[in-house]
Amino acid sequence: MRHRAAGRKLGRITPHRIALLRNLATALFREERIQTTLPKAKELRPFAEKIITLAKREGTAAQRVHARRLAARDIQDPIVVKKLFDVIGAKFQTRNGGYTRIVKLGHRAGDNADTALIELVGYEYKAKEKKAPKEEAAATK
Repeated sequence: MRHRAAGRKLGRITPHRIALLRNLATALFREERIQTTLPKAKELRPFAEKIITLAKREGTAAQRVHARRLAARDIQDPIVVKKLFDVIGAKFQTRNGGYTRIVKLGHRAGDNADTALIELVGYEYKAKEKKAPKEEAAATK
């Protein structure tokens, strides 16, 4: 029985599952939007939101350094930690939770797994604009 057993095991042992969540969170903070399976996205949401809450922490310099070190425990990339505290934490400073959004995408072709898009709220996808064929021809001349 699974009474009071929260969370999904995702078919992995504990250290592997923790490493998976850390890598997914790092990719989410770096790219601001990632595509993964639905169960992984649902497990990533509370993990990532706790880290964003750390990035919002204010207080004395020592308290801010402590929050940065706690976040750096899970986010191994120093560039992503800097972005997390300077950009993402500042963007969500006035928001009380709900920093991520999960959008279901359907089934993956290979194994029919449910896929989902997890993104930071406020992230708008900006597609690269293509030039018209006449403009491309003029640009190459």
